[in-house]
Amino acid sequence: MRGTIDRLVRVGLATAACAVLAGCSTVEGLFGASGPPLGTPGFVQGFLGGVAAEEPRAALIGRDILAAGGSAADAAAAMGFALGVTLPSRASLAGGGVCLAYDPRRDQAIAATFLPRAPTVLDPGSDRPAALPGTPRGLFALHARLGRLPFEQVIAPAEQAARFGTPMSRALARDLAVVATPLFADPNARARFARPDGTPLGEGDLLVQPELANLIGLIRTQGVGDLYQGGLARRLADASRAAGGALAFEDLRTTLPQLTTTVAVRLGSDVVHAAPVGGSVGAAVALRALAARASAEEAAAAARAAAAAVRAGADPQAVLDGATPTGGGLPAALGATTGFVAVDRDGQAVACAFTNNNLFGTGRVAPGLGLVLAAAPGIGAIPPALPSVLLISNSPLRAVRLAASASGGEAGPIALAVAASEALARRTAAEAVAAPRPGLGDRLGRVNLVHCPGYLPRDPSSCSWAADPRGHGLALGAD
Repeated sequence: MRGTIDRLVRVGLATAACAVLAGCSTVEGLFGASGPPLGTPGFVQGFLGGVAAEEPRAALIGRDILAAGGSAADAAAAMGFALGVTLPSRASLAGGGVCLAYDPRRDQAIAATFLPRAPTVLDPGSDRPAALPGTPRGLFALHARLGRLPFEQVIAPAEQAARFGTPMSRALARDLAVVATPLFADPNARARFARPDGTPLGEGDLLVQPELANLIGLIRTQGVGDLYQGGLARRLADASRAAGGALAFEDLRTTLPQLTTTVAVRLGSDVVHAAPVGGSVGAAVALRALAARASAEEAAAAARAAAAAVRAGADPQAVLDGATPTGGGLPAALGATTGFVAVDRDGQAVACAFTNNNLFGTGRVAPGLGLVLAAAPGIGAIPPALPSVLLISNSPLRAVRLAASASGGEAGPIALAVAASEALARRTAAEAVAAPRPGLGDRLGRVNLVHCPGYLPRDPSSCSWAADPRGHGLALGAD
């Protein structure tokens, strides 16, 4: 009996000591963990990271994924699918994009490129040639590399938003108002985006998309591959043909994302990472020019020249290293884009940009699937878009300093470079994205940015996040 009492006393003393010592986990071990489980919002206590996106509902979904213990890649997959529901004018699931991701565990940055490309053969009956969808496979590949939660869990909020409806954001309502008249020539688009009286849905109106919800549900339960080489792929080929887009099953099967190392350049003790696409390389070139005290106008010219050279086939790393760009100029009009950034508590960071190559793509919705079909680039008057993303990391610290994306056509790369330059000058994210852009047209280009001047995960308290006040986005986090 005395031995039992002694053991109970020792356990009680150990428990009391753990209650005093910070970081001791014995109490949880004795009495069970408290709080929500992994995968449930509220799992993360304290600093969870941050997100910034051009559409508020997508930002909320990304923040909830981080709060549930998800990684930045989990949040990116969730926000990418959410944008297909809440901002299909620029980021349909039938479109594509590019992402940069940094993994502090390996001190490794990768680029995921899944832009919406033209089909290999155009069907003679295509009056609105559609691009091959890159987003679902692209986000799945990124998640497979860096995700923490199950993929089917992180895309479920997008399915729910489509099925039960989500209020029209100001961003989507304004896009719709611009093109409603030609868009509503398509009965499927009119049924989805018009009120019963035929006028466009407005800000705050409930947007319900049951066909799109069913499609996301099938992707969730049957896997992304089914959209490219299974029954869903055949349905998409048939639906695109009915909408004048005519995607071939064989083209869908061979539509694959590219996961590569980034193109990179040193900036002081840090490394600036760009994706191997024109807008991203242009932004990095402009940032380096600004760091060398070039004027904003000179940096903008450098960004345009670099972007045009990469689009014309120049080696992205050579252009970033300073090779003289040769590639002519950029088209007068470039397709609409959008984007977001996410960082998690462990220092993983993702910056993504998406496009349909045109506002509302082809202007047609695939019947039975609810997908706004992206426009095939390089055909007719549709040039490829100019998605722009940047990451800045520090190898000795194995940490991230900045993640940013930008939209705005030709203005996107220089807007991104100016905001990043302002952030590196020790301004907060909000100050950096709101800073004037002399000579560039202050309302052109919209930037989403997360900035950690003390580096993450080294100094979470230094981090801030912001969406550009020139747009209608939202930035969220918790510390």
